[in-house]
Amino acid sequence: MGHMTAEKKPAIFILDTSAILSGKPLTLDIKRAVTTSGVSHEIQPGGRDYRTFLFLQEQGLSVHDPTKESIRKIHRAATESGDIGRLSNADIEVLALALDLNQDQQTIIITDDYSIQNVSYILGIRFEPISQSGITKRFKWNWRCSGCGKIFTTHVSTCPICGASTKQIVVKKESLERL
Repeated sequence: MGHMTAEKKPAIFILDTSAILSGKPLTLDIKRAVTTSGVSHEIQPGGRDYRTFLFLQEQGLSVHDPTKESIRKIHRAATESGDIGRLSNADIEVLALALDLNQDQQTIIITDDYSIQNVSYILGIRFEPISQSGITKRFKWNWRCSGCGKIFTTHVSTCPICGASTKQIVVKKESLERL
């Protein structure tokens, strides 16, 4: 009798807004590419970028929405890393969709966004940059009050102690290996 082995499915590519707007030719099977409705809403109708988006859809790019549970997980991970203030709702959707799809098959996020790459790395999701070289270090962010110097571990734009604005600072950096 034959022994059944699980076949590895080809990767799914998740495109963020930067991948679509880059103008770079995508060297991937567009029929295996997906994006989110949040990304599609960031692309303004009528422009060259919108025509590129429509062309990608005609070639097989599909639009999917992530689960609410995965969105909550991304919020927690990005809050913990300090990236939450740097991620748009569309960025969070891209990460959450990768989390959803990564359960059944390998996903690779195509992005030049360093915060998406940082959170992807933390969650063990592969990413590939399209124009940039990609991150080489993982960051942990905090916020420091420009007035009294108080450090906050969650995003605070105005200090509740003295009323001054806060600035995001790196509190931890570590080199990373590519997934």
